[in-house]
Amino acid sequence: MTDPGFHPLADGRRLAFRHRAGDGPAVVFLPGYRSDMAGAKALALWDWAERQGRECLMFDYSGCGESSGDFADGTLSRWRDEGLALIAAHVANRVVLVGSSMGGWLMLLIGQALGDRLAALVGIAAAPDYTEWGFDAAQQRVFAAGETLRLENPYGGEGTPIHAGFWSDGQALRQLERPIALDVPARLLHGEDDGTVPPDISLRLARALRSQDVQVTLVKGADHRLSRDGDIALLLRTVAALD
Repeated sequence: MTDPGFHPLADGRRLAFRHRAGDGPAVVFLPGYRSDMAGAKALALWDWAERQGRECLMFDYSGCGESSGDFADGTLSRWRDEGLALIAAHVANRVVLVGSSMGGWLMLLIGQALGDRLAALVGIAAAPDYTEWGFDAAQQRVFAAGETLRLENPYGGEGTPIHAGFWSDGQALRQLERPIALDVPARLLHGEDDGTVPPDISLRLARALRSQDVQVTLVKGADHRLSRDGDIALLLRTVAALD
């Protein structure tokens, strides 16, 4: 990909982004928690959009990747508003939101705010309401006390911090307890062997979406990352079919 541009926000944060003009609807990728636009799925989508002449937007949430800011200040509300600001400033066409893991939660929040500009949704192991079902009672008490929890990273490296502010904001933005007022086509991809987000979450999301054009694809042998060559090929076919 090309070098990123930087979108300034009123409080001084600068969001790293990459945008290419093209035909629509624009593909907008929303990374997972502590992820960024340099991952395999993001790169594959960018390359595909370039070959197809499609408009595409990638960005890093504040505190992640090449964007400025403190990750500890990150919340769904903040990252939702960042995505909306970038779409408003840079995207010309209607939007296909592609959300990976936590990004699949954000795609619901951003999609509802976009209104008629939203064309379709593609979830990749979407994780709405993770702050509710992803933690046991003892862990929830840690957050309620204003403390940070550090989880073991199943893919190696340092543990993953979950901050109390992220948790409390997420609890206020749960989506699965009532109908989600989105009527666009939705495609939900989920690995059968996902040990982070149970496949049942995609089934619950499918039931909660008001749209009648919702399909769930369970991928045999795939884990949470859905980043094998075949998984990425499936993602690209799924996005292409939503033209």
